[in-house]
Amino acid sequence: MPSVNDHFDYESALAGCAARDVTALRRLYEHAAPYLLGVAVRIVRDRALAEDVLHDAFVKVWSHAHTFDPARGAARGWLFSLVRHQALNLVRDRLRLVLPDEEMAQAIEDEAALAAMAGAAPAGETRVMLGRLAICLDQLDPPKRDSILYAYVDGCSHSEIAARLGAPLGSVKAWVRRGLQALKECMQ
Repeated sequence: MPSVNDHFDYESALAGCAARDVTALRRLYEHAAPYLLGVAVRIVRDRALAEDVLHDAFVKVWSHAHTFDPARGAARGWLFSLVRHQALNLVRDRLRLVLPDEEMAQAIEDEAALAAMAGAAPAGETRVMLGRLAICLDQLDPPKRDSILYAYVDGCSHSEIAARLGAPLGSVKAWVRRGLQALKECMQ
């Protein structure tokens, strides 16, 4: 596995992918896949799902490499960002689709226990609230949304989020606070 300090020309590899050069895609995959898989595993917390994320991300690299603009940022950052967003989308989709079904199954299995819980919402209401939450999350700007997902889905501290986003700690704290306020207002 190549070291993080090895020089690799991501920009040329992406240009090759944009020109439909399969060798460029293979070189990019062989160099970057171990690192990108690590990013995906940290977000989705499941190796098999992370491998799916990586596969889907490289399909996007192949089909969207022509959209990379070096004037807007580094090729390596573009690639890592693509994987991160692919993984976060998977997490959001699982929140939308898997959790409500699991909650519904739990409600069916244990209706008496749910009814006994003071103030517990029926499973149908929970499903609606999770759907609204997903819509509200999609309305947040990316730094706020990513900060909240890192905090509440991945369980990251503010410091860990700052490191992941490459942002100042104070900004991350503000994004979480403002993002939660926006979610609260959106959910009302």
